[in-house]
Amino acid sequence: MPKITLLPHHEICPEGAEVELESGQNLCKGLLEKGFKIEHACEMSKACTTCHVIVRKGFNSLDEMDDIEADLLDRAWGLEPDSRLSCQVQVEHTDLVVEIPKYTLNHASENH
Repeated sequence: MPKITLLPHHEICPEGAEVELESGQNLCKGLLEKGFKIEHACEMSKACTTCHVIVRKGFNSLDEMDDIEADLLDRAWGLEPDSRLSCQVQVEHTDLVVEIPKYTLNHASENH
């Protein structure tokens, strides 16, 4: 099982965290199941950017994003070359290091 290392985030995981997810599992769903309250205002329907993450290690092991995800990411706060929508990332066999940006464009937390 691939190891997902979450870098420290002031609200979601202040100390950072390390979890294992099943190969083929959706990154956003997997983090939610492990108790990390990552925003996902559109219920993972690829319609917003609140689940935006930056994949600091392992980015090249991920499937290529489609045009809809790329267009949405253009609106994400803190966009970087290794940004992805976590609701569109399928974890495979490679360990990942993931950073959750400090802010989202969501005006109010959904408290998911």
